[in-house]
Amino acid sequence: MKLYGYWRSSAAYRVRITLNLKQLSAEQISVHLVKNGGEQHSQAYDRLNPQHLVPTLVYNGIDVELSLSQSLAIIEYLEEKHPQIALLPSNIEHRAIVRSMAQAIACEIHPLDNLRVLQYLVNDMGVSDDDKMRWYHHWIIVGFTALEAQLSQYSGRYCFGDTPTLADICLVPQVYNAKRFNVPLDDFPNIVRIDQACNQLAPFADAAPELQHDAS
Repeated sequence: MKLYGYWRSSAAYRVRITLNLKQLSAEQISVHLVKNGGEQHSQAYDRLNPQHLVPTLVYNGIDVELSLSQSLAIIEYLEEKHPQIALLPSNIEHRAIVRSMAQAIACEIHPLDNLRVLQYLVNDMGVSDDDKMRWYHHWIIVGFTALEAQLSQYSGRYCFGDTPTLADICLVPQVYNAKRFNVPLDDFPNIVRIDQACNQLAPFADAAPELQHDAS
């Protein structure tokens, strides 16, 4: 397997955690999202992923050749192909709850605050840096407020019970970004607690952005 990603991409971060939790290896190939206008826009990468996003997982096996985009799709693929270390509960209702929390992060919070949205706000709409940060903080806080309520109901040591799941895989990169941009987290004790618990585990700690080969 090859994973095309970027050290600071929270979506690629999710997949790195997943690979680590499932004890899978993949060649890490850097796609720099800022250098030279963004390497994700190159012709070579366009052929691989016309969305111009990371991550992309390329899998060339005996029975399949696959180029797959979108982090949740990649994670679900790895979950189904390598189910021995499960990232979703066995109970169907519990799986739905975990997916709900994961998608609240990956589909509601992250898309509003990712790099291309922030670049568009500044470069195309003329938004000031201060207003860009107001935008960023607003959507993190809105999303975390709702998630904190879910965690109050369902969490144990981790987002759902006492085993890391897909929800934790999505949470940790989002908290990393919130801290990077100085979002106040005092109102989210469950989120902070779970993030700390996750980062005590090697699969999460080893996936941290600063530890990646292309970190700069």
